[in-house]
Amino acid sequence: MLNPDLVGRTFTSADSVTVTKEAIQKFASVLGETNLDIAPPTFAISITLDQSQNLLQDSGLDWTRVVHGEQKFEIKRPIVAGDIFKCSSTIESARNVAGNEIVTVRSDLHADSDLVVSTWSTLVVRA
Repeated sequence: MLNPDLVGRTFTSADSVTVTKEAIQKFASVLGETNLDIAPPTFAISITLDQSQNLLQDSGLDWTRVVHGEQKFEIKRPIVAGDIFKCSSTIESARNVAGNEIVTVRSDLHADSDLVVSTWSTLVVRA
């Protein structure tokens, strides 16, 4: 069970991530995407996933029972090669529904002070 005191907690990466053309190409090729001038809309998850997992590492979740429930993206502008991001992740909510624990984490990618992409990952810890 998620420690309820963690709701609202934000973890900010100490390191920045530089997007490379190779990273975009690798991600795009899996999707069959041919426009390599910008990253596919879901590319942000390749950066934010580690961040959100770090935030939840010691949360008390039973990882053997976790399934991915939902993923949302809010894109302010496309990601391109050369972008340098700092990532922060926040546990936005945790609730119980029919015995299942549902946790939502928002991760934000900032280029300097500009918010470029926000992602929401909803995880379900099965009862």
